[in-house]
Amino acid sequence: MKRLFVLCIIFSWPLFGQTYDAFFLKTTMRVDYYHIGTKEKEYITLDKVYEESAWPGSINNLLDTLNLGDSFVTISDLQTGMLLYSRGYSTLFNEWQTTDESINGTWKTFHETVRFPFPRRKVMAAFFRRDKFVAAGEMMAFREMFSVVIDPNDPTAVNRKKHTSPFKEFDVMINGPVEKKVDILIVGDGYTKDDMEKFRNDAQHFTETLFSYQPFKKHKEDFNVRALEVVSEDSGIDKPDQNIWKNTALGTSYNTFGSIRYILTEENRVLRDIAGIVPYDFITILVNDNRYGGGGIFNLYTTCFTKAVQPGQEWERDYVYVHEFGHCFGGLADEYYGSQVSYNDFYQKGVEPWEPNITRMNRSENLKWKQFVSKSVPLPTLWKKSEYDSIEALRGQLDRLAPDYYQKRESLLQQSRNILQDSQWSGKVGAFEGAGYMSRGMYRPSIDCKMFALNPVDYDPVCSAAIERMIALYTH
Repeated sequence: MKRLFVLCIIFSWPLFGQTYDAFFLKTTMRVDYYHIGTKEKEYITLDKVYEESAWPGSINNLLDTLNLGDSFVTISDLQTGMLLYSRGYSTLFNEWQTTDESINGTWKTFHETVRFPFPRRKVMAAFFRRDKFVAAGEMMAFREMFSVVIDPNDPTAVNRKKHTSPFKEFDVMINGPVEKKVDILIVGDGYTKDDMEKFRNDAQHFTETLFSYQPFKKHKEDFNVRALEVVSEDSGIDKPDQNIWKNTALGTSYNTFGSIRYILTEENRVLRDIAGIVPYDFITILVNDNRYGGGGIFNLYTTCFTKAVQPGQEWERDYVYVHEFGHCFGGLADEYYGSQVSYNDFYQKGVEPWEPNITRMNRSENLKWKQFVSKSVPLPTLWKKSEYDSIEALRGQLDRLAPDYYQKRESLLQQSRNILQDSQWSGKVGAFEGAGYMSRGMYRPSIDCKMFALNPVDYDPVCSAAIERMIALYTH
């Protein structure tokens, strides 16, 4: 019988006498599995189990209480039933389920991975997805999809081969032991051997960029950043819409799910095999290409282009990197709503999103970030939305790939910025309509934020708080 649970219940289970060393080794267990289905049907099947390098996460905060992600995994001691580890995350499969291909009944298989401390004895791994069948206004609970018993001492069940890598590792920023820091791993795709100096410079540049924005800036010492010099045969990555195909190590591509600027890879096993020799909590993939684009999925990875389309536009890649890292690290939603995406009803009608920075609720009694709202700020919070939308509509009509795109865009971009900067509610937290790809009925906390517009601003207070909660989960 499949289980349905709410996180506040599961996390109330006492963990009497639990210590890390009593249940886990110092290494990492990696469980690979297949996620198969259509819009209406899905199944999970086990692939393989591996032992990898040192466990990089906290040895104290083993249970995830943040209630983030479209998926959730629990690891329980088989002998006692004690919950030992849990983590929320999101998947490519979940995003693909909102595309026309899935809705039309096409079956597809995605390769996915969960990682946790290597257990000393048999454990039960249970995989959960958000339940789609909930009452209006409620947040989806998690429903069990699949469970499997894993015996870490069975030589036929766990691949414990020690892997070496042909790729050179280097430290970008080290501030302490892995179990007390958030460990970021930077890898590149579309970098040839001759491009490695550029990759090293890119890794340093984007690390400095991330930690120039709040709240990462004040928490810089809570992070380690390492990089692997992953060598590809070709420079650049695939652009299917232009019939450009490259032989790259990680298989990243533009045009993911039909969006010309969305960069992801479906080569999960390849990515994990390469990354697994280095202790990491989060992966970022730098793409050696010049089309505006990137991607970020919570607790999976983030991608970002690294070449400016033209001189003077270098700030765009910096914006994309920090924005996409907000998705991957903080579980933050896109707050914009006018840009082209390939999703159909990404947020189920009437259901409250799990992401901490968007909501359908706009009144003080049920607003999820009400503790950040001053009494002087009205809810919902009115802003010059119609004026902003008309300007953005004109900008949306421009061809981003046209050679004169940036010249035509500049005045429109400045007009939009003026609206956001000159509002009486700039810098305040309220409930601003327009978020999560929806112009109406969805609200964001601030008039502008790193998750909203193409502007060099920090994360707003609500997004910052979500990021700081994640930092605490991995460092305490």
